[in-house]
Amino acid sequence: MQTPRTLSMGFRTRILLVFVGLLALGTIASILVAREVVYSRLDQRIDDELNQEAKELRRLAGSIDPSTGRPFGRNVRRLFETFFERNAASRGEVMLTFVNGNPFMRSRQLESYRLDEDAALVAHWSGVTEPERGTAETPAGPVDYLAIPLLWDDKVLGVFVVTQFRDRQQEPFDDAIIAAGAVGVAVLLIGSLLAWLLAEGVLRPVRSMTHAARTISESELTRRIEVRGDDELAELARTFNAMLDRLEAAFAGQRRFLDDVGHELRTPITIVRGHLELLEDDPEERAATLAMVMDELDRMTRIVDDLLLLVKAEQPDFLRLQTVDVATLTAELAAKASALAPRDWRVEDQGRGLVVADRHRLTQALMQLAANAASHTRDGDVIAFGSAVAAGEARFWVRDEGPGIAPEDHAAIFERFARRRGDRHAGGAGLGLSIVRAIAEAHGGRVDLASAPGAGATFTVVVPAEGPPSRRESAT
Repeated sequence: MQTPRTLSMGFRTRILLVFVGLLALGTIASILVAREVVYSRLDQRIDDELNQEAKELRRLAGSIDPSTGRPFGRNVRRLFETFFERNAASRGEVMLTFVNGNPFMRSRQLESYRLDEDAALVAHWSGVTEPERGTAETPAGPVDYLAIPLLWDDKVLGVFVVTQFRDRQQEPFDDAIIAAGAVGVAVLLIGSLLAWLLAEGVLRPVRSMTHAARTISESELTRRIEVRGDDELAELARTFNAMLDRLEAAFAGQRRFLDDVGHELRTPITIVRGHLELLEDDPEERAATLAMVMDELDRMTRIVDDLLLLVKAEQPDFLRLQTVDVATLTAELAAKASALAPRDWRVEDQGRGLVVADRHRLTQALMQLAANAASHTRDGDVIAFGSAVAAGEARFWVRDEGPGIAPEDHAAIFERFARRRGDRHAGGAGLGLSIVRAIAEAHGGRVDLASAPGAGATFTVVVPAEGPPSRRESAT
């Protein structure tokens, strides 16, 4: 099995091979295209030069012989002599003439190979009866030529041949192509090095994630990847870190859940077991023991139900959202709470508007607050419900006239199994306010507390009017 290092190196090699392959393909293609363009222009240039010499000869043949002042007529020898007096061959160019099937005059010899001594070419060119454009192979390389017969009364008086040694014309173009190829190779090498370094930069955070994933265990979830920049790799690292945050929170919640269950259920289980072991045969003792055991089992059931609700609060399907009328919900809460205890239940304010929320969960949270207020007040004390809608938030509060809560306990009472300092009224497991906070946070909201010793307490559940932010993001 390959190690992560081997895999990453292999992946980097594949990236390099693909990049170099594409770069090499592009370089070769560009050189080939450049070669075709250059050779096409070379062919055009040779054609232009051959045609230019032919035009010069035709123009001269249609003019006056400067030595006699009369047209050249049938005197092709004089025409060729005058032409060579006025025109010189350029680099790689050779001009030949033939009269009566024999070589007559040629341009100054600039090339190593004598075309007028090539028997096959001489025999061919001297017998031309129509203009001919072609290419001939010679020991000195290919030669492009244009043969023009001079006619008089359909009789060939002479032949003019202009030639171009292609290799001589092609040398500058070949040098340019070689230079372009050298530049392409240099670009290929530099590009390959840059591709290797780029692949290393791309894979570095991937290797960091791989290493982080390999070092993560249930007991070690604190490792994170360093995020640099704002590109796709940085976004990948942030996403990976966010996943680790969720995993760490999930494992922490799991450990906390197990600790809470073990802590809170150990006592009632011990009580039940002890009484069952000492169960007497006396009917009255048995009845009392069974009543106590049932009470402890009921308490364990409530604890388990509350803990399960806290676990469910972290799941995406915890809420069933609907449109809720704030004023109607407030009135319903006050009506339901009146059955909890003989208190002076009031509705001191009703918000006007709609909120996207889970009606059942909000009712559960606020009834928990009402039950909490009832357990800390006496008969006839005022417990007031209220609500308001403003600034994109819906606020539901429960106010009591109980003993109040010390400022140092405001945060602690929302923790699981926490109770107010010196609290002797609560008979629950201390999960009520944790449930209220979990429901509020599931809505994307919070729970505010305003209280002081001897001044009562006001618990306010604040939720976004448009529903949880996660719901709005998924809708967009």
